[in-house]
Amino acid sequence: MADRIWEQTSCRTTDVEGVDRIWAQIDLDALHFNMESMHNSIDPNTQMVAVLKTNGYGHGAVLLMKELEKLPYVWGYAAATFEEARELRAHGAKKPIILLGYVFPYCYEELIKLEIRPACFREDMLAQLSEAAARQGNPVRIHIAVDTGMGRIGIRPDDEGLQFVDKAIHTPGVIVEGMFTHFAKADESDPAPTHAQIALYQDFADRIRKALGYEIPICHISNSAGIIEFPQANLNLVRAGITLYGLWPSSEVSRVKVPLRPVMTLYSRIVYIKECGPGVSVSYGGTYTTSADRTRIATIPVGYGDGYPRSLSGKGYVLICGKKAPILGRVCMDQMMVDVTHIPGAAEGSLCTLIGQDGDECITMEELGDLSGRFNYELACDINARVPRIPCGGSLG
Repeated sequence: MADRIWEQTSCRTTDVEGVDRIWAQIDLDALHFNMESMHNSIDPNTQMVAVLKTNGYGHGAVLLMKELEKLPYVWGYAAATFEEARELRAHGAKKPIILLGYVFPYCYEELIKLEIRPACFREDMLAQLSEAAARQGNPVRIHIAVDTGMGRIGIRPDDEGLQFVDKAIHTPGVIVEGMFTHFAKADESDPAPTHAQIALYQDFADRIRKALGYEIPICHISNSAGIIEFPQANLNLVRAGITLYGLWPSSEVSRVKVPLRPVMTLYSRIVYIKECGPGVSVSYGGTYTTSADRTRIATIPVGYGDGYPRSLSGKGYVLICGKKAPILGRVCMDQMMVDVTHIPGAAEGSLCTLIGQDGDECITMEELGDLSGRFNYELACDINARVPRIPCGGSLG
């Protein structure tokens, strides 16, 4: 399947005026396909949260938000930091935004002004939010984080946790809008730990209802793997993260239940070709030395300064003229060299596909993650701001 996933896309903008060194093509048609695919697999009454943290997993949070804002089943967005949420608001996001991690006091008043929903799990935060709400003259809507097995943030679903929820409900200026937890092993083949987390969460929500007489308005527990593998965890909302971008939570998650298309492809161009005889060292440290009578070495102006993994040195490859061109020696900060001896059509200016499909060959984010010793989440997030994001499809096409 991996070598066919790009064939269905209608978006293939490989010649972009004014962009030659490196660019990430963002396929908005694929974005819509992934959202529809997930939405069609869940309960029709369940809405979706688009997780746009870390610049939309490296894909461009603002660009994607502007497309997702149009979808009626998208309840809102999730970010990791106040600054990420503020950027979305500054660029026109009208839907709710949830912050999934700890939120620091310096931003509470502006957070309330911008109607951003913080995760809450500390009593000092309740008090500080209440004070900030009083100064602003507006309430703050919070989503209580519950730790059911992730061991990260959140109250425990026990007596002490129940006391916290009771205090939150009765804190002036604070509205308990939602409650969430996060799966730790939903992307693994054994479903038992995830079933246990679901049960803990649901039992705690029932206890809040019976003991405190309060019905949590918005309950959400499913992440990307949960959307695919645990439909019983839909509840009011699901949080679409890695699957939003057409990438898989892990190799153990089904690729049949919810079809996806990659949203990002990554391109560059050859800037220089030289021919060498045997005994020529390539790149820092001379870790590769030519041995053939004739080797054609192409220089590509991309490196780890763009987020392309240095760990692909000597074992990664790019696609040129529909063929694999192995990386020679170490990947530099801004450049790398590849072998094009076997690609006679390769020339200065030729298109290089670093992630994506060229002819019958393709390089997936998952494959590069495996080759580089990372994984697809990390690889996507590390493609940094120096790389332009070029949209195609969606409302543009």
